[in-house]
Amino acid sequence: MGSKNKCVSQAAVVAIRSGKVCLITSSSGKRWLVPKGNLQRGCDLRETAAREAWEEAGIIGRVTSRPLGHYEFTKMGVRHEVVVFRMHVSTVKRDWPERRRRQREWLRPHKAAERISHASLRELVLGAAGISKAA
Repeated sequence: MGSKNKCVSQAAVVAIRSGKVCLITSSSGKRWLVPKGNLQRGCDLRETAAREAWEEAGIIGRVTSRPLGHYEFTKMGVRHEVVVFRMHVSTVKRDWPERRRRQREWLRPHKAAERISHASLRELVLGAAGISKAA
């Protein structure tokens, strides 16, 4: 099977604390997004989402059992499907595994959505905050 047929499964969190959404920079530092990463053997989507939130953003919390939704993107010819969960953040650490690779910012939902380039992810961020697209 060629890479055109391959699909990478990923999980992500829209992390919310005190009415603000946590965004991080991509590994290249060029885009703003939510913590996400590849599904690893032996982990389910929720565990993956929680692990990525810790590694990429230094946040810990409760990941909802039901996903908010999903979005897809293609990177280097490979399709990625990302299942997105909401996280109720309980702890924000000053030091975390990818602190030197990424920036982290807490923004009001509309400001966070303005920074995200992927339309489907923007909608999920607003939905997680209880804001409809028409608002």
